[in-house]
Amino acid sequence: MRISKLVFALTAAVALAAPVAQAQPGSSIYGVWRNPKNSVHVDVRPCGTSACGYVVWADAEAQADARKGGTANLIGLQLFRNFNPQPNGRWRGKVFVPDLNATFSGTAELLAEDRLRARGCLIANIACKSQVWVRVPG
Repeated sequence: MRISKLVFALTAAVALAAPVAQAQPGSSIYGVWRNPKNSVHVDVRPCGTSACGYVVWADAEAQADARKGGTANLIGLQLFRNFNPQPNGRWRGKVFVPDLNATFSGTAELLAEDRLRARGCLIANIACKSQVWVRVPG
């Protein structure tokens, strides 16, 4: 269940996060981000009028966890869907958690040019998790 903890936490990491330092003007959530354990990299990019995120790299353990959850191919999978900017500076959308084979609501907030807080909750604001992801250079 390593993927669920990582991806769920990415989703979970921002919605109810306490106020934090503002990102630099002109910063963007677009780019490749790695989870805290560096087991999954997700490319967040524009998708029509929203943002979405695709897995571009995952270690063997993350891929095995996804397969156990019913996701045959983790690489190339769209994890983040319909993320839209909110007036509070956060982005809100849906996150697919491969090893749980479920989709949850989540948020993302740029903390700094190279740090992104993600938050997701199972139901409303119950059983929430959050993580800080780091931008992959290049």
